[in-house]
Amino acid sequence: MSDKSSLPTAEQALPGRPTPLPLHNVHAVNGNPLIGPFPEHLEVAQFGMGCFWGAERRFWQQPGVWSTAAGYAGGHTPNPTYEETCTGLTGHTEVVQVVFDPSKISFADLLKLFWEAHDPTQGMRQGNDRGSQYRSAIYCHTPAQLQAAQASAAVFEAELRRAGFGSITTEIRDNVPFYAAEDYHQQYLHKNPGGYCGLRGTGVSFGEA
Repeated sequence: MSDKSSLPTAEQALPGRPTPLPLHNVHAVNGNPLIGPFPEHLEVAQFGMGCFWGAERRFWQQPGVWSTAAGYAGGHTPNPTYEETCTGLTGHTEVVQVVFDPSKISFADLLKLFWEAHDPTQGMRQGNDRGSQYRSAIYCHTPAQLQAAQASAAVFEAELRRAGFGSITTEIRDNVPFYAAEDYHQQYLHKNPGGYCGLRGTGVSFGEA
């Protein structure tokens, strides 16, 4: 049995598959594509905040967000299934890919939402959801995004410590492959309005974006 609270090495990880999982490439809320290529004026980033159902809804509700997609990132297994990710043997965390128009919503705005909407100090869990697939993460796509994410983590960690929380455990990296999740996970809480959402913040404000 795998230890879902630790990450596998590349040698320990499940092999996955060379081709993506079947996907209906249309956002159920706004009709835009889930997977690129995207219009050149848009930017992309991925955020891990625990279960991706509630996290995706928070992002698609933001004005200026062009598309969102639930998926897996940060591990070794190419094109994993949900069941494989749940074993802890892919190394991935559940993420939301956010495609946004920086002229309408800034990356700083998205970071503020990210930090305030979950608890980034919990390590390999988020609330009652336990395992490496629920770890906090920001996967950036430009040097400017990476710098902004790292700086924001330092700022918010100071705020959290003043409120009695521990250190931020959020994984911040760039150029991390994203693998879209199965169709039934996409825009899940739009399709299932009464579905599970474990998203909960710390109550600590990041301040002005």
